[in-house]
Amino acid sequence: MRPFKFLEPRNLEHACSLLARHGDRARVIAGGQSLLPVLKHRVISPRYLINLKGLPGLEYVRIVDGGLAIGALATHRALETSALVKTRFPVLAEMESTLGSVPVRNWGTIGGNLCHADPGGDAGPVLMVLGARLKAVSARGQRHIAVREFFKGYLETTLEPDEILAEVEVPQPLPHSGAVYWKESVRTGDYAIASVAALVEVDGAVIRNARIVLGAVGSTPVEATLTEKALTGKPIDVNLDEAASLAAAEANPKIDVEGSAEYKRQIVKYITKEALRRAIARAQDSNSGTGL
Repeated sequence: MRPFKFLEPRNLEHACSLLARHGDRARVIAGGQSLLPVLKHRVISPRYLINLKGLPGLEYVRIVDGGLAIGALATHRALETSALVKTRFPVLAEMESTLGSVPVRNWGTIGGNLCHADPGGDAGPVLMVLGARLKAVSARGQRHIAVREFFKGYLETTLEPDEILAEVEVPQPLPHSGAVYWKESVRTGDYAIASVAALVEVDGAVIRNARIVLGAVGSTPVEATLTEKALTGKPIDVNLDEAASLAAAEANPKIDVEGSAEYKRQIVKYITKEALRRAIARAQDSNSGTGL
């Protein structure tokens, strides 16, 4: 790790001004669970680190217009244990419980995880199927970015060099819908070998809509659009083997120490089938109303 200067802004506005001043020579840090390994291996070598961790007013989790607003400094553990999240968006709490260990979740933040843009990350696929968007701020103002448009490539996002992720906005759940996140990893808490987030909306005995996003099998999360189209309009008791095979074909995994591309496609096939089966069951759950 090369030497750097550690900057402590007073508030978000001050942080934006520091980032505008130092440009691509600076990086922001919150929990550091994703950034510190990258610094250690000299993947990046910034001259300045701008610390966001202590900034006031960015750790909230609250309901806004029926949806969920999450401050970028909210920790994974806060989302995992939030009664509000468990009740209204249980798939988010379930996803968080699979992310790293409890110490990692206690310190790491949702904003830092998303901005790291590791294709094996857990938050991206779930937020994509939920139709979430992000609020980015800078000295120039603010803008909103759909999560599905946020990931640009391996460890790359569409954030501009002077922008800071401030908030995650999750819309109100669709009626009669159910969502599931399924992750396959070597050990509990590890990065995924492959993962899938699935959301199914039903209308009686028919699948009205399906959203499927695969994780860890491409340079960014992969939206399985052909699989989604194949399920739309089908009966809820449809044989899911064909959809699972189609999702496996849409995956673009790479060979690495965790296995071959074909091995990972087989995992995608299995977990997609199971995730869809559970999502359909949740969508039918009359007790929860939304099943999410």
